[in-house]
Amino acid sequence: MKFTRLAAVPLIALALTVPLGLMARADGDALPGAPSAEQVTTSKLVYGLLSDSRYAYRPRPLDATMSAEIFDHYLEALDGGKLFFTASDIARFRAYEKGMGESVRSGNLEPAYTIFALYKQRVADRVGYARELLKQDIFQFTGDDRWEYDREDAAWATDAAALDGLWKQSVRNDWLRLKLAGKKPDEIRKTLDRRYLNLANSVAALDQEDAFQSFLNAYTSTVDPHTDYMNPRTAKLFTQSMSLSLEGIGAQLQKQDDVVVIRELIAGGPAAISGKFKPGDRIIAVGQGTSGAMEDVVGWRLDDVVEKIKGPKDTQVRLDVVPGEAALDSKPTRIVLTRARVKLEEQAAKSEIITLPAPASGGVDKRIGVIKLPAFYQDFEGRRTRNGEYTSATRDVSRLLEQFRTDGVDGVVLDLRNNGGGSLNEAIELTGLFIDKGPVVQVRESGGRVSVEGDRTPGVSWDGPLAVLINRSSASASEIFAGAIQDYGRGLVIGETSFGKGTVQNIVPLDRWPANEGDRYGHVKLTIAQFFLPGGSSTQNKGVVPDIAFPVTVDASEFGESTYDNALEWRQIAAVPHQRYGDFAPLLPKLEALHAARVKQDKEFQWWTADVAEFRAEREKKYVSLNEAERRAERDRDAAKRERRQEERKALGLALDPLADTNDDGLQASERDIAEDAAREKAAEKRPDPLLRESAAILADAVRLLNNDRQLSAQVLPASTGPGVWAQ
Repeated sequence: MKFTRLAAVPLIALALTVPLGLMARADGDALPGAPSAEQVTTSKLVYGLLSDSRYAYRPRPLDATMSAEIFDHYLEALDGGKLFFTASDIARFRAYEKGMGESVRSGNLEPAYTIFALYKQRVADRVGYARELLKQDIFQFTGDDRWEYDREDAAWATDAAALDGLWKQSVRNDWLRLKLAGKKPDEIRKTLDRRYLNLANSVAALDQEDAFQSFLNAYTSTVDPHTDYMNPRTAKLFTQSMSLSLEGIGAQLQKQDDVVVIRELIAGGPAAISGKFKPGDRIIAVGQGTSGAMEDVVGWRLDDVVEKIKGPKDTQVRLDVVPGEAALDSKPTRIVLTRARVKLEEQAAKSEIITLPAPASGGVDKRIGVIKLPAFYQDFEGRRTRNGEYTSATRDVSRLLEQFRTDGVDGVVLDLRNNGGGSLNEAIELTGLFIDKGPVVQVRESGGRVSVEGDRTPGVSWDGPLAVLINRSSASASEIFAGAIQDYGRGLVIGETSFGKGTVQNIVPLDRWPANEGDRYGHVKLTIAQFFLPGGSSTQNKGVVPDIAFPVTVDASEFGESTYDNALEWRQIAAVPHQRYGDFAPLLPKLEALHAARVKQDKEFQWWTADVAEFRAEREKKYVSLNEAERRAERDRDAAKRERRQEERKALGLALDPLADTNDDGLQASERDIAEDAAREKAAEKRPDPLLRESAAILADAVRLLNNDRQLSAQVLPASTGPGVWAQ
């Protein structure tokens, strides 16, 4: 299949594969044997795109090696925990292994669908067994049994009897968690029976489209870890997440058993403005316009219901709603709403100011502005069509910096923890807020051609002290920004070594080649280049190493680019000329010493460090005990520790932990009271954050040191008159 050269489409730099989780469709049924014409065409299109060196950064031949990898990735997508298939099932599937590549190339998807159909049957078998276990007398917890939950490297169970043993321990662990949470046997049995039945119903309703998307992603992930296929619906959700806006009623929805429930109302949205909804309300029917038929949506998959509720702004939708406290068969209230464009403000950049008291040796308090940026978002379509009115991470951060200048803060910390990336253009423009023109990223294409992208706009939005806070989940666009700031000597980088994703993707709509006016074939998020920092180093695999390091929360062997077996290797190319505003090397030992001395006295930082060490030790075990006395003792120790810390917070005048009284309730998210769970989620956002405060303190230390020591300042910031002149 031939392709014309790709037109310009948004460049993105995401940390992880877009989640394409398998979910049940409302109209799901047994998988038909033959793929649809659209699926055959899509499979061929995806193969043509990824095998062409003009587009894919690292194209791979569909040979026997790749076929084996597709086979393994597909099984991992279906049964990564190795809890459904047996070794004999895998042996049966081996007949398809060598032909997986040809299946993609030709669109012959019957092998994938056959495996998927057996997966559905095996889930039904396992759930049936689990539900029968609930009727048995197996819930005594006095021995040395344990549930070994980490099965990534385990062998496939030899037979059904071996799976029975695994599932027995899993069910017993589920039961024990609920028992420790104070639930009675009848309540536990009811909760778990409903949980397992929901799993069975969800998987039973999976259809051909679910199998198709999972199989194509087994192929794309063999090319590289960040190339994905997105069907039309998934692509639409991706665009929505990047633009931070949607057209609909403005409500966050969640599936609970067979019903879609309102979890949260989005401020300014039609649902919130109406005053007729509250968290926990259940939507049982949806109708279009003022007269469209009401469709009963009980039992539907969540995204099917969302698709019915969303729609173009200024159109109407009718909802039949039953309050959360009423019986589901109660008479519903019919509510008519006019859809609108809703901004997802909760996911946008936010700011706060941290005041740090002067040290005992003298001086003045320092006020450090903090900007939390969860993603490098941009409304691609809005930028193209709305005459300059579009959502942009850089624009939002610029407005916050302007407010900081008005407030007279002494420095700024940009918090990029857990920021997985987003728009490459936003990373470049955001860097431009802090440097006065210059290269930000070098982009190397598959043929070896290197282009330099940078800030071409003179002037800055913030020319004062700057720090960037990162962790292992800071990836891609976050790494471009943090790495560029480090290369320029423009600010301090604090935290953990970042994820290590140094590749760039394009979103490619597949409908462009068949000249189709609709949206039938979906999109491919395609790796097209590798990026390098101005200094020539790639962040690939190695990540950005902080100037001041905090304790490691997760090891590089467990999470990050280095854990992918087919990740690109680290490389280095020639540097491009760029200004160095400062050199923090002479300052770092002094900052390290002050940091070490301070955290020895910082209870919250010490608690966090201890919790990290405990968490990592528990992860190393890869199992939990099924001895009730042992588990109860652990639970009591944890509760006592939280209570003791809360008392210490009171004595020291520290902010209290709003979740200090929260114990493991043994429930899944869909089993909790939604309103209470949403409130707990909000409370978690207000928990003390010792890492953020310590980052602000480190920046304040740097400001004081440079202000008070002219010789040191001359070393760190030699004769600079541009951004980075911290000494005042």
